[in-house]
Amino acid sequence: MATKDYVKRGRSTKSASPKAKANPKGKKVPTTGFPTKWAAFAVVLVCGLITSLFFLSGTDVPENEPAIPAAVIIKPQPPAKVNTTALPPKPEEKWRYIQELENKKVIVPDLTPKKIIAKEKPAKPYLLQCGAYHSQTQADERKAMIAFQGLNSQIKVSTNNKGTWYRVVLGPYKNKRLAMNDQNKLQQHGISPCAIWFWE
Repeated sequence: MATKDYVKRGRSTKSASPKAKANPKGKKVPTTGFPTKWAAFAVVLVCGLITSLFFLSGTDVPENEPAIPAAVIIKPQPPAKVNTTALPPKPEEKWRYIQELENKKVIVPDLTPKKIIAKEKPAKPYLLQCGAYHSQTQADERKAMIAFQGLNSQIKVSTNNKGTWYRVVLGPYKNKRLAMNDQNKLQQHGISPCAIWFWE
């Protein structure tokens, strides 16, 4: 028994053309040709351009345009020599007071003092003596105590018929008041007696 081909049987023998599929009702498809819309637009555009050029050509344009000058190269000139030895003539003066001022003599008064002032003798300085000792060690101890109070003292050595003395003195002072200030300060801290003498 022969087999039947059901697949081939269901297909039609003639395949539909692509034009029939695209236009099943039988309408005419417009053929692709030159686009008339764009051609008309281009013609209008060219006409407008020609018209505008025509109007522009009617404007006044200067016939002879000034020529652009070419670049001029200037060579540097050497500086002119100036005669420095010769001076220009002196201008003539028109005013009389200038001549009067040139010839006027100025008298400067002598301001130096004629009287010589005698120099005053310097005041005799003072010293403050805070002890006289036969031993240098005692004098050094007193000097250290004074130094703790912020004052500077010195030891003066002198010799007489009683032997060698080490005197602790402060100064010299320009006036007695300064010596009294240091005397009071030392006395407040228990360093006494301190006597005020003339500086020798």
